[in-house]
Amino acid sequence: MTTSISQIAIDPIAIRTRSISARLGNSEVLHDISLALPRARWTSIVGPNGAGKSTLLKVLAGLLAYSGEVTLLGQPLATLSGRERACQLSWLGQNESSADDLTVYDVAMLGRLPHQAWLAPPSAADHAAVERALHATQAWDWRSRPLGQLSGGERQRALLARALAVEAQVLLMDEPLANLDPPHQADWLLTARDLVKAGKTVISVLHEISFALQADDLVVMDKGRVTHQGACADAATHRALEEVFDQRIAVHELAGQWIALPRI
Repeated sequence: MTTSISQIAIDPIAIRTRSISARLGNSEVLHDISLALPRARWTSIVGPNGAGKSTLLKVLAGLLAYSGEVTLLGQPLATLSGRERACQLSWLGQNESSADDLTVYDVAMLGRLPHQAWLAPPSAADHAAVERALHATQAWDWRSRPLGQLSGGERQRALLARALAVEAQVLLMDEPLANLDPPHQADWLLTARDLVKAGKTVISVLHEISFALQADDLVVMDKGRVTHQGACADAATHRALEEVFDQRIAVHELAGQWIALPRI
């Protein structure tokens, strides 16, 4: 019996880890982490300073050595070439750097490199993707400005445009709200939501807990381990979040949204 393409079930998990551990120097900072991060959803990773959030994100991106297993869209991460991984997975890290003399447009175009042949000029599809990304981050009007002339917030929006221009199925973002003012933080939230509506998977590390609670799912970490994974709307997730911060915050519902406030 022949199975048609339409009958082949798509793995609902974007990234799966099994017994992941990782070291920084002589210290083990991730301990036996097993996760299943669903496709077409936004998952935020939260926890106290030093919990291992950024380290975990780097492991998921293939940027840090690890023991255990990571699969990306059903394929073992270790078996993918650098180009294959870069086409399927987009990365925005903390304190990302780029040459200050590059224009914003050129920085965004760097996101298209995985799709281009060696030394080939950008295609019409590349230019269209960059334009979409720059409009999404409201950076189009200053696309000709050098990166070195930008404010911290503008620079972050240019780097976000680079990540969006990849048009990958999975986006990993470590502190994407850094240096953004409140209106542009809200714009980023809408961008994350639009990506999910388009079938993309967003995985973010956020210190802004109230923004993290706008995601679909939350992964709570402490001391290099996952202490909870669940929907942001679940009471059990709220309890786990309050517990990992030593009951110094409380989760409340306000105008149909969940927010975290200091417990006084």
